[in-house]
Amino acid sequence: MLLALMQANSAVLEVEANCAAVEAAARSAAAAGSSLLLTPELFPVGYAPLQLRAGLDPAVLPAIRKRLADIASRHGIGLVYSLPAVTSRGVWQITSTLLDSAGSELLTYAKVHLFGPEERAAFSPAVSRPGVVDFNGIRTSMVICYDVEFPETVRAAAVGGAELLLVPTALAHGFDAVPQVLLRARALESQVTIAYANHSGLEDGCQFLGGSVIAGPDGSLLAAAGTGPQLLFAEVGADAARQAREAVPYLAERRPDLYRSWEA
Repeated sequence: MLLALMQANSAVLEVEANCAAVEAAARSAAAAGSSLLLTPELFPVGYAPLQLRAGLDPAVLPAIRKRLADIASRHGIGLVYSLPAVTSRGVWQITSTLLDSAGSELLTYAKVHLFGPEERAAFSPAVSRPGVVDFNGIRTSMVICYDVEFPETVRAAAVGGAELLLVPTALAHGFDAVPQVLLRARALESQVTIAYANHSGLEDGCQFLGGSVIAGPDGSLLAAAGTGPQLLFAEVGADAARQAREAVPYLAERRPDLYRSWEA
């Protein structure tokens, strides 16, 4: 399966412009033969936690979700997008959603590890483990940004059967080791393909790194972006994860009961 990854600059609270950018990427990715487009964290509304909490009316979120579903169905491509969500109890969370090529929702995830004081002031952390679904024959899961920096989160997805992990992110300049080193290590140790889609440019005073990557389950680098807007492509599939796990059975040879006793 050909996976497309969108790295781009978002405009805070400029939903129309941001969705138009997603649509342009979906059009290009579909024309290139991609089955799935991954976009960055909170891209449709821009990454600015405090501005979003103060200026985003939750009543507009269903219309944004419908717009994104229409983009997926119109171009016949699966889509991963990230938006705020407000629970029935009024709790704000950062979420990601996986749509199929008809625009139907296959999987949702809410961010467990919030990064920095602004995120923690604007949002609440979730508690549910990453889910896993079949997407075009590949067992697929999602986490968001800082989540992937914790081995436990990625391992939970892998133990749940994931072969492909999709990660919308918003990583600032200065954290180069995350995509260049940590992501490849996470992919290798849990033997999953990891796609990590970042913002680029300046948003709400934050300079984003860019540097989006797609890493294979053997730790190999399948694709990498520079600092500016870019559409990345990589062939991904279930066989790569299976082959890696047969070569070195990390998952099968874990000793979780022992590890729990160490922590106690």
